[in-house]
Amino acid sequence: MENNKRIRVAFFADILTRGLDGAIKTMYQLIDKVPEERFEFMFCTGTPPDEKMNHRILEIPSVVIPFNSNYTASFPYFSKNKLTKALSEFKPDVIHISTPSPLGFFGLNYASKNNIPVLSIYHTNFLSYMKYYFRSLPFLIKPVEAVVKNVYRNFYNICNMVYVPTTQMVKELKDCGISRKPLKLWQRGIDLELFNPSKKDKSFIHHLTGNTKPCILFASRLVWEKNLETLFNIYDEAQARQLDVNFIIAGSGVAEDAARKRMQNAIFLGFLDHEKMAKVYASCDVFVFPSISETFGNVVIEAMASGCVPVIARGGGSQALVKHGETGFLCEPCDAGEYIENIKSILNNNSLREMMQLNGINYTSTLNWDHLADEYFTDLELLAARSSNNKVLLPDKSYPINYAV
Repeated sequence: MENNKRIRVAFFADILTRGLDGAIKTMYQLIDKVPEERFEFMFCTGTPPDEKMNHRILEIPSVVIPFNSNYTASFPYFSKNKLTKALSEFKPDVIHISTPSPLGFFGLNYASKNNIPVLSIYHTNFLSYMKYYFRSLPFLIKPVEAVVKNVYRNFYNICNMVYVPTTQMVKELKDCGISRKPLKLWQRGIDLELFNPSKKDKSFIHHLTGNTKPCILFASRLVWEKNLETLFNIYDEAQARQLDVNFIIAGSGVAEDAARKRMQNAIFLGFLDHEKMAKVYASCDVFVFPSISETFGNVVIEAMASGCVPVIARGGGSQALVKHGETGFLCEPCDAGEYIENIKSILNNNSLREMMQLNGINYTSTLNWDHLADEYFTDLELLAARSSNNKVLLPDKSYPINYAV
């Protein structure tokens, strides 16, 4: 490519509401760092950002997802001609697709027809959601899982590069039939100026709780795929054993009403901005997280960096972040008693707690967003250069699952 030409990237993401979840936080760690002297981005999205951006934004028709009103799905076929025309005028060198949604497959098909390389980041472990979405219709779980695996294969096997956050997720994708070739280990970073033990604020946490008891924190969206039933059971077990602690719940979602009913003595904070969340992490003692649906688990490293010791499920991508007995504890995902025993070990043993806090802080200090962003922009340049050298990157055909037409 010409040295003075900026690389054009078409970025497909159904939602670009800053801070909504871990996936979108990851996107903004890249968006906020775009070196505009080297790159020009166009964002194709159903839910554009609230703030102004220095990049072109193409809004796609979208609808609210029935089972999760906080999220929307984009439907590009309602504006297929407009979207195709905009892409043709933009002439992208690389296409970034955030997820295998209808919008994502539209981008994949456009890339195929125009021989444009594709990069994707594996943000969401949809496969793990099925047993929660279809818990009232268990006979559908396996058939729907088979459909999801087929979507995965038809999407990720066609991408030229897929960033995957943990080795556990690499293994799970390979087990679904995805080639090792496009998969690249690319972890997540953390803002250590924001999340660190210096944010601890005793008066702040005392104002929330009204006491000086140890604080057990759960922070995430309140949705069933976070294994909330086990969280409720952990709370019940703590109550039954008369564990003298505060349970603090940070986050909101479709299951919030159910959570409030099941955990009546817990302290619910709702959705918090980053600054308040950093104070909550640093001011709590133990971070409990039973979810097994994470591809990575940003909340786990945020807690760890803040000195809040994690007690989490041995499942999903999050388990790769915790070294059992050294930076926290891993538990059988649905065994509430095991979580409680590990929580008690941390609260009753100051030297163990301090050792785990120090180890966790040392580990998270290696997770650097600047380095990861540099790697991302370098990979975009490499893909664009390969494309400009006329190498065949994508098959010139449509895919068995084509959501764009």
